[in-house]
Amino acid sequence: MDNLNGIAAFVRAAETSSYVAAGRLLGVSASAVGKSVARLEEKLGVRLLNRSTRRISLSNEGALFYERCQRILADLGDAEAELSHLAEAPRGKLRVSLPVIGYRIILPLLADFTRQYPEIELDLDFNDRLVDVVAEGVDVAVRSGTLTDSRLMARELGPFAFAIVGSPAYFARHGVPATPRALEGHACVRYKFPTTGKLQEWALQRAEGDSGGELRLPTALTCNNIEALIGAATQGVGLAYLPDFIVRDAIARGELQAVLADCLLYSSKFWVLWPSSRHLSPKIRVFVDHLCTHLHFSSPPPDPASFP
Repeated sequence: MDNLNGIAAFVRAAETSSYVAAGRLLGVSASAVGKSVARLEEKLGVRLLNRSTRRISLSNEGALFYERCQRILADLGDAEAELSHLAEAPRGKLRVSLPVIGYRIILPLLADFTRQYPEIELDLDFNDRLVDVVAEGVDVAVRSGTLTDSRLMARELGPFAFAIVGSPAYFARHGVPATPRALEGHACVRYKFPTTGKLQEWALQRAEGDSGGELRLPTALTCNNIEALIGAATQGVGLAYLPDFIVRDAIARGELQAVLADCLLYSSKFWVLWPSSRHLSPKIRVFVDHLCTHLHFSSPPPDPASFP
C-alpha cells in the first residue's frame, strides 16, 4: 500500500509540477507528498524528480518510471471500476428458504423477477422446518410470526389473518358452529409444527357468558402440511384453522366456507429475513425489494350469513 501511495504521489507531482497541487488532488499536505516521493526514491535508489525553489521536473529516470506508473494507476482505476460494476450488478445463486405455502404467494412473482435479473439463479427450498439461516448458508428466508433471531435483518412483507373453514357438505351434515364453544362438537383438522410437534392453537374470543374453561377441540386429523389440511377440509373431514389468503380462492369457488370470523383473535405477519453480516448485497437487495413491492395480502372474505 505504501508503494501505491508513493506512486500516486509521484505521478500527481509530476503531472502538476508542484507538491502543493499534488497534495490538493490527493487530499493530503504538500509535505506528505514530498515525503512519499522521497521514500519511493530511497527505495528505488534513483532520483525521480528534480527539485528547485520554484518547480519540480522529471529526471531522465523519472520520465521512464512515470510512463510505467501512469499505466499502473490507469489499470488500477479500471480494475476498481470493473469490480464496482460487478458489485452493483445483481448476479449469482440466491438461496431462498420459504414455507411450503410460499409457492402460492411467491411463485407468481418470480417470472417477472427472473426476466428483470437473468443473472440471478434462484435456489428455492419450500420447507416448514425452521431453518437456521446463518448456519445453513441461506441468503434469504420468508417466515411468519414473531422474530427471535437477533442475527437476522428483516423487512415486513405484510399482515394476514386466520380463518376457520369447512366444506359445504360438512356443514350440511353437522351444522354450523355459532360460537367458539360449539367447536367442541365438531371434528377439527389441526396443524402440527414440524420443528416442535406441537399443535397450533386456535386463537378465539369466548362468547359473552362463556365460563366453561379451556376449549377442547376434538381432533379428527393432525398434519404438518397446510396443503394437506386444505384438502382434508375440502373433502369434509372437519374444520380447519388456516391463513386466510390460502383459502380465499377455495371460498370464492364455493369449496369452503368460513365461520366464526368475528371471534378470531390472532393475526400474523410475513417477514423477509437475511443474515445481518451480509447486509443487503445486490442480489439480496433486489429480491427483497421485489417481494416488498409486489406481494400484497388482501382482507379475508366475510363470514357468510347463511349456508345452503
